Amino acid sequence: MKAVHFGAGNIGRGFIGLLLSQAGYEVVFADVNEQVVAALKERGEYSVVLAGERRETTVVRGVTALNSNADNEALVRAVAEADLVTTAVGVSVLKHIAGTVAEGIALRLQHSDAKPLHVIACENAIGASSQLKELVYSRLDEENRVRADRSVAFPDAAVDRIVPQQSHKDILKVVVEPFFEWVVEASAMLPGYRPIGGVKYVDRLLPYIERKLFTVNTGHCSAAYMGYLQEYDTIQAAMNDGEVAGHVASVLKETGAVLVKEHGFDAEEHQAYIAKILERFRNPALTDEVSRVGRSPIRKLSPGDRLARPAMKAFEQGLEYRYLARTMAAALLFRAGDDPEAAELQTALQTSGPSETIAKYTGIAPDHPVHREILEQFELLQNWA
Repeated sequence: MKAVHFGAGNIGRGFIGLLLSQAGYEVVFADVNEQVVAALKERGEYSVVLAGERRETTVVRGVTALNSNADNEALVRAVAEADLVTTAVGVSVLKHIAGTVAEGIALRLQHSDAKPLHVIACENAIGASSQLKELVYSRLDEENRVRADRSVAFPDAAVDRIVPQQSHKDILKVVVEPFFEWVVEASAMLPGYRPIGGVKYVDRLLPYIERKLFTVNTGHCSAAYMGYLQEYDTIQAAMNDGEVAGHVASVLKETGAVLVKEHGFDAEEHQAYIAKILERFRNPALTDEVSRVGRSPIRKLSPGDRLARPAMKAFEQGLEYRYLARTMAAALLFRAGDDPEAAELQTALQTSGPSETIAKYTGIAPDHPVHREILEQFELLQNWA
């Protein structure tokens, strides 16, 4: 079996590529990093180390790579011949790979007996595969869209594995946490699909996407933004501060109430899930920079993402959202020298003021109670900072 995976970064190699290789796939990575691509081509293997006391190491074999820019023709052929296509490039990059995926699909559809293909976008976004499908279909003619409907599927997925910022002498080595979760929408899979070992297939994906987004991602950025205000460099140091850890736990209590009420998760089981997430954030073997986790605050503050979305759901359900509002306020105060989104927020605050900035980037109107709570928390934090 052959798989094409777009994105040879740490998540691509340390999570998706690892599981695909263990499931028996030959994996072709596609990336723009010339050094990584060259090393994968030359060696055909790399090591994945679990961040724990025993530092267990797995050698991933049967892999190669293509340069997404220089090897487009070969990459199109690889997609045309693949049994599976996956991505871990960041949702904003999907538009840049959609053309190649579309060309590959069009090429495989030239054969009347084209075998089924699943395309799964493993991104931190709700409905990432659906977004990729829309981008791909916009590049296919009507005949190929009709034919693709019969043999190509884009099941959505939820993925979860913390891969900290890292640097090694071996450019391909990657350190990941032991915990992982990859959940795929079974109802969108084509009949007779072969399950991937380690993947959980569910009929209703949204509860799992929101559980991960509102717990792991919300909690992680809450630790980053409050940790930044306390002048911590790493998430682990921030989480050793009782005030920061207490804030993160309170945020996850709010999002947990939303998830239990909306999706029917068992309250005790979800509390155990929260406890596991907090433990993961504290893992001393997973040192992660506050500046990395907190970067791109505009995306994190956007209406459908990890902060504004659960806060608005909490309001609609008559639940608490004060700590979520405090995290959003802290995000407005976040600064990182190399982060254009953080710089844009600071410019907006200086030129338009906090209320207009909150409305612009969260989509929450100034007269809304959640907006007023964010503004109140911003003023408190600004005075405290």
